Parts: sequence; structure tokens; C-alpha cells
Amino acid sequence: MIFSTIRRQFLAGLLACISLLTSCGSPQITQGDISVSVTADGTTRQVKISAGSTVSQVLEEAGLNPGNLDRVDPPTYTILSEGALIKLVRVREEFETKQEVIPYEHQEMQNESLATGEMRLIQEGKNGLKEITIRHVYEDGIEVSTSQISETILEPETPEIMMRGVQAAFPPVSIPGRIAYLVKGGNAWLMEGSTVNRRPLVTTGDLDGQIFTLSPDGTWLLFTRKSTRPADVQVNTLWVVNTTSTTPEPVALNISNVVHFADWVPDKATTIVWSTVEPRASAPGWQANNDIYQARFVPSGGTTKPVKILDANAGGIYGWWGTSFSWSPDGTRLAYTRPDGIGFVDLDAGLLRPLLDTTPLNTHGDWAWVPGLAWGADSQTLYVVTHGPATGLVSAEESTQFDLTAVSLSNTTNVNLSTQVGMFASPSVSRVHKNGSEDAYSIAYLQAIFPNQSATSRYRLVAMDRDGSNRQILFPGEGQIGLEVQQPLWSPAPGAGGDDFIAVIYQGNLWLIDAVTGTAQQVTGDGLILRMDWK
Repeated sequence: MIFSTIRRQFLAGLLACISLLTSCGSPQITQGDISVSVTADGTTRQVKISAGSTVSQVLEEAGLNPGNLDRVDPPTYTILSEGALIKLVRVREEFETKQEVIPYEHQEMQNESLATGEMRLIQEGKNGLKEITIRHVYEDGIEVSTSQISETILEPETPEIMMRGVQAAFPPVSIPGRIAYLVKGGNAWLMEGSTVNRRPLVTTGDLDGQIFTLSPDGTWLLFTRKSTRPADVQVNTLWVVNTTSTTPEPVALNISNVVHFADWVPDKATTIVWSTVEPRASAPGWQANNDIYQARFVPSGGTTKPVKILDANAGGIYGWWGTSFSWSPDGTRLAYTRPDGIGFVDLDAGLLRPLLDTTPLNTHGDWAWVPGLAWGADSQTLYVVTHGPATGLVSAEESTQFDLTAVSLSNTTNVNLSTQVGMFASPSVSRVHKNGSEDAYSIAYLQAIFPNQSATSRYRLVAMDRDGSNRQILFPGEGQIGLEVQQPLWSPAPGAGGDDFIAVIYQGNLWLIDAVTGTAQQVTGDGLILRMDWK
């Protein structure tokens, strides 16, 4: 009796456990078919497929294979329900290449050598040619978009250049050597013998002014032109032109990305040196390599194989901006100047030999200050704009003190010739002239009108003897607007009166100043000059 009762209780418990385990298991789902609509290739069809299928599975079941460009709505990973609509849009693209003419533009240049109102054709215009590639996009056979994806210049256009006379009443001045000058619009002109003898030298309309320097004998002009390629691919290109030719033609050197330095090697008529940069999309548009190459150019185009004199290097503090270089008058040494100091290039070892450290200036901008430097005519002195110590609570890198210092290379002494000249004092040295039995020379520099704001201040032209004596402000006069930042140019020989001239650009015009008397003569009146060189 007791055993029977226990047995019945055991069986009841066992059945309860089985029931509990069964209730805790996964639910059993019975899948059925669903019907969906698929629209593709101009037709709509009904497709039956198991519930829980994705768009991708439906398309496979329907025998439809989307291409790489095709568009499916809803996306292929979507799980479908009864009555869902699927649309497959066939997308294809076609590319069309065609050529288009680039119309030449008309340019007018002012010329004070022609009578007012007189017009003269300087360069005939010629249309250019470009090749463009167009992308056409079609959806289910209907064009939905057209876009240009590339453009290649096959032949650049040549602008038509007309000379318009604006004769001014400035008396002619006899000048020694040649003055090359760059005008607004990107063209170069030459003035020779007299200030009234002017002629176009390069009329391509694309000179960028980064490099613009005459050879020592004045027979060649080395210059840079804007690149036709994107700025983040190529900054500019380096060229030369013969200044003695009656029909000067620019000669490509097949050298590019030259911003801070390119010059002629002394006593080597067709040999040049240059430094390069790497183009960048961000300001200032480059990253300096601070290197030096040398080659001899071929008058028909190109150069001999470039020889690397100095490897690319970081360039010290703010070296991304770039280093500049300057030959001594005797051609034996090459000085460098960069934001943190000056020194020499060891031409044999390919190394930099520091001479004078400078506290770099924090400009708080996308540019860096590089100390102005000029060689003394005797090749034994450097005239340098130095960054002086700060006053008050201003940090050393933000000091507004800039002085003109003479650095002797014979006895390693430094002499402060003038204080608070401004960061862009731009010293310039005259030719050697006799002072009794001594070989003497003079220094010209720019004096900031507001030294504590010299980054934006205008300047006045000052001249003095090599030791800082006999200092006098030459131009412009008191109360007149000052000069913009530039490099004063000394005449390569005395003028008709026996004195040396200093050439400056004032309000876009060329002025000649007698370095002894201070007499100033305006030479041009069109206000177009941007840069110049005199050899």
C-alpha cells in the first residue's frame, strides 16, 4: 500500500519535470512562403520565397544579378515581408573625350615711350586647345547626370598684347648697365642706356616674381613662371631669356618648384644654382627642402645633369618656410640665411657652417622671417638684420627690436651699425670706389617709419658708409608716404654726374636717387612695377 503510493508520487513528479523541460525549449516556428514584387529591366514580376528571406536571395531566385553600379531599393541585406516591393535600377556610365578651343585673351600694356593714345601690336594672339573628359550616367537607359572629370591643356593660348601709349613728361636719365623690371600682369621689361629706351623682354603674362635676377654681365635674366599644373603638384618653373636679343624667347630649364633662391655662379657665365620646395595644398603652398643644386644651362633649352651641392634638410627652426643663400662678390663663399641664423655652405663637404645664431621671430602666421643679408664689396664683411632682445613682458621670439649689424669675417667681431631699423631693412651694398688710397663702399638699407610695427610699416631709404658713418635719409621726404618692402638696387657704375644711383620702387614706379646729393628722379608713371634688378 505504502509502496504503491510512493510509486504514484514518483511518476507524477517525473511527468511534471518532463513538462517543465518541454516548456523551456525553443519555440517551434513553422515557415511559410511569401510573395514579393520585383521591378527590373522594365518589367515587374511576382516572386514566391520563404519568409525571412533577404532582398539578395530574392534577386538570386529571380535570376537577376546587380552590377557594380546598379542600385537596389531596399538594400540587399533587408529581410522581406509579404507584399514587399523591390526595385533594381540598372546604372551604367559612359565617358566622352572631346577637344575644345581656348580663346586667347586681349591684354593692354601701358608704355610711356609711345605718344598718348597710340596703339601698337606687340604679340599676336593665338587660340589654345584643351581636351576634356565627360562622364555620362544612365539609369535604366535614361541619362541622369553629366559631369566633367578631367581637363588637359594640349596647347596653351597665347594672349594678344597691345601697347597703349601713356607718354609722361619725365626727363630721360642716362643709366649704366641694364634694368630688368617685372610689371603687373606678369610680364618683364628691359631698360638700357637711357630711361626712355624700354622694350618688352617676356610677354607670357605668367611671371610670378619669386625669382627675377640678371646675370652679372646683364645678358641673361633668370626668372620663374606660374605653373600650368595644379598648385599642390607644381608651384612654378624656372626659365632664362637673353636680354641682348632683338626677339627674345624664353628658354625652359626643366627645373620646377623654386621659391627662395636661384642665382648665377660668379665667373661662370651660364652656370646657375637653386634651391627647391615641395608643393603643398596648405599655406604657404610649399615645404622647403633647403637644398642646393648646380647646373649649366643650355641656350637651346634644359641644363646639364644637376649636381647636388647640399642635401635636403630640416632647415632649423621654422625651416618649412625656407633658406636663402648669397654669393660673396669674389665668388669664393656662399652664405646662407634662415629664420634661426646665418652661416656658410661648405661647398666641398656639402655641409652648413653656422656663423651667427638669431632668435627666430614668431610671426603667428603662415610665414617666417628670414634675416636680411648682404655681402660687403670686399667679401670680408656681412651686413645682417639681427633680431634684438625683448623688453618688458614680451617673449624673446616676439621682440620688435631689429638692428643692422656688421659681422667681420677677418676678426670675427660684430658691430651694431643702426638700431631699430625694422625686420625688412634689406641691406644693399654699392660697388667699390676709391676714397683716397682706400677701397670704400656704401650701404643702403630701409628704415622702418614705425619700428615697433615693422611687419606692416612703410620704410625710408637710408645710405651710409661701410662703418655706419655719414648716415643720411635719402627718400622719400619727411611727411611723404614711405616705401613698401623691397631690395634697394645700386647702379653697377656711376651715373653721368659721377655719383652712384640707388633704384627703388615707389608707388609702383621706378625712381632713381643720387646716393650723394639725395636728388630723386621719377622714371616711370604707370604704377605697374613689382620687382626689378640692375646689372
